[in-house]
Amino acid sequence: MKKLIILLALVIPATMLRAQDDKGRTPFLTKNLSKENIKNVDVQTSGGSINVSGGTAAESRIEVYVWPNNDGKAMPSKEEIQKRINEDYDLNISVDGGKLTAYAKPKDRNMNWKKSLSISFKIYVTENASTHLRTSGGSIGIKNLAGTQDFATSGGSLDIQKVSGQINGRTSGGSITVSDSKDNIDIETSGGSIHAENCTGTITMNTSGGSLTLKQLQGNIKATTSGGSINGGEIRGDLEAHTSGGNVDLNALYCGLETSTSGGNIDVEIKELGKQVKITNSGGNIDLSMPKNKGVNLRLRGDKIKVESLENFSGRKDDDEIDGTLNGGGIPVTVKAGSGRIRLDMK
Repeated sequence: MKKLIILLALVIPATMLRAQDDKGRTPFLTKNLSKENIKNVDVQTSGGSINVSGGTAAESRIEVYVWPNNDGKAMPSKEEIQKRINEDYDLNISVDGGKLTAYAKPKDRNMNWKKSLSISFKIYVTENASTHLRTSGGSIGIKNLAGTQDFATSGGSLDIQKVSGQINGRTSGGSITVSDSKDNIDIETSGGSIHAENCTGTITMNTSGGSLTLKQLQGNIKATTSGGSINGGEIRGDLEAHTSGGNVDLNALYCGLETSTSGGNIDVEIKELGKQVKITNSGGNIDLSMPKNKGVNLRLRGDKIKVESLENFSGRKDDDEIDGTLNGGGIPVTVKAGSGRIRLDMK
């Protein structure tokens, strides 16, 4: 049986208000959910932010924050805000079979922006809850969750902390930060940067223009940007990292590697070889450092190649091309610099 918690066509009693949040704003209303056993969270708002945090059942609650988009003018009274909600918005919160549904949307898409409101949600549920979150412009944050998370914003940022399970996040323009998370992570932004740190599992990251920062990652990792730079280190497993134009700077790698750029330079330090090394650059330079005591099949192509030392090498070595084996052969190492130079340092 569906349980309607709030239908905001009535004035919210003052007893439902709580202390100010960490940004100095007071929740417009708060509702205790400690007895609802929430397993799924479905939230939609037209412009505000959404934050969901996992914790204990006793802490479960939903907080609604409302403030006007009035270009810095004085905050209207609570009564005036309530009047605007009643006249111009559909704002509803309900629980049905362990599913929390909350939405806030204008009744008229062509409403006067000077009277518009930003309506945000902060939700506290148990750690095993799953989410489906949508906002047309605000940011989304999820923390301490272990279910299936599906969330998207048309322009705001995404912040993911200490989340496990299936993670699927999209933003049309904001940046993405993911940390201390694991299992299956799939995140994408149409223009912002991505910062991933201390994560494990199958990790897929894509940005259409921003930079990528990869730190302390382990697993099967794929990272792509259409124009930004790629920086990172302390990566284990297998890494694919590609950019259409920026530089690539990767250090302290303990993984298989496939990386490329169409225009920038590439600087890679490999501490421990994985199943392969494949580095491609259409025009910039490539600097590669890797262990000298491993068996590899070496294939280098560039305008000019400089090698500090090649011990136990068998094959052909020219100024612009090297083909052969080190220490009897083994792991394939292919480096192509196009019109750029290659510098190989064996340590």
